[in-house]
Amino acid sequence: MVRPPLPPFTRGSAIEKVRLAEDGWNGRDPAKVALAYTVDTRWRNRVEFVTSRDEAQAFLTRKWNKELDYRLIKELWAFTGARIAVRYAYEYRDDSGHWFRAYGNENWEFADDGLMSHRHASINEHPIRKEDRQFRWPLGRRPDDHPGLSAFGF
Repeated sequence: MVRPPLPPFTRGSAIEKVRLAEDGWNGRDPAKVALAYTVDTRWRNRVEFVTSRDEAQAFLTRKWNKELDYRLIKELWAFTGARIAVRYAYEYRDDSGHWFRAYGNENWEFADDGLMSHRHASINEHPIRKEDRQFRWPLGRRPDDHPGLSAFGF
């Protein structure tokens, strides 16, 4: 399987790769999202360590079963060769109706076929009031005319 855009990345192809990742995660389909990763992908996500595509899919299933009404914005931070660094924010509510906003940074490395082989994430979150939410588009892909992350000053 080949997943364009492929490394080595240009600024344009890195931005495209970041948006494709954002779109996938906003779709919240663990099986589909997991296909963007190599079968032996390696992740560090907070204190969890994922070591395969199957584990990534299980992780995403748990995540989106807990993080309801999930909406994410990613932004390119830096890139070189087969690596991309992003910063992001996402909002979600838990099953008790409490809202949260999480902020994070990720470092990605890609195989030649464009699948992500490594994902290192650092994330912090805090509770927010429902009325303080900023990401209010309908569930799914962020509309093209919706502000990006920098517009919020996060």
